[in-house]
Amino acid sequence: MDDTITKLLRKVAKGDITVEDARKSLEDASLTEEEMEMAIDKGVFTEADMGSIVSAKLAPSGASYLTMFFFIWGIFWSCYWVFSLIYGLAKDWDQRQLAFHLAMSITTLILMGLVYLRFILPDTIIVKNAINKFIPEHQKDWKEYKV
Repeated sequence: MDDTITKLLRKVAKGDITVEDARKSLEDASLTEEEMEMAIDKGVFTEADMGSIVSAKLAPSGASYLTMFFFIWGIFWSCYWVFSLIYGLAKDWDQRQLAFHLAMSITTLILMGLVYLRFILPDTIIVKNAINKFIPEHQKDWKEYKV
């Protein structure tokens, strides 16, 4: 991520240079359509070596106060809906009311799972080594038994 365009964008974002200066510095750059397609294909469709780590970084917002607050909120409401469902089962509530409490508890758990997958789970893809699927037959290892 240290190419010229990214550096210029960071400098423009910081306010070190103006947008016009960044455009002037990129005026002489030329890239044909074929070169651009080759660069995209090489970056996207090149297979990684076996066992190499393609991307390994933690989600930056995983430790934010908002996600921690959301999980505390989610645990509170999950407990509320589940315990009210259990109370309703004991007190013979209507099936609609019980179904509503069950649906709300499942929805809260699903929302917590989505936030976990999106904001907390590390973005790690590891290309693992493939194991031979074919086991060759070794004559010395095989014994023929007659019945």
